[in-house]
Amino acid sequence: MSIRPLFAALAVLALAGCAADPAPNEQIRLTEQALEQARAVGATADEVPELKLAQDKFNRAKGNMADQSFKNARMRAEQAELDARLAEARVLTLKSEAQLNVLNTRITRLRKQLGDAQ
Repeated sequence: MSIRPLFAALAVLALAGCAADPAPNEQIRLTEQALEQARAVGATADEVPELKLAQDKFNRAKGNMADQSFKNARMRAEQAELDARLAEARVLTLKSEAQLNVLNTRITRLRKQLGDAQ
């Protein structure tokens, strides 16, 4: 009979251990990677506001890590990752639009040349 209370106590302790948020080390790594990728395609905090937001949130996440507020660190790091990915997407979209405009200009010029040649 004394074994059951012991198992119950161990179960409560195990559940309490699971309730504590672990350090979001993998999320921090993913966020750092997303920030690096955004910068690699040309995003800057001055020109892309989403990158500035991402950097600010990531800095707060690192502060939360130092304070061992892991739940807040994870949440801010996830938000920072999404902001960084949005910054990357915006830069890539702008670059694609610029390339499309150049191609359309070339096509128009070629059509004109072909029209003049006939």
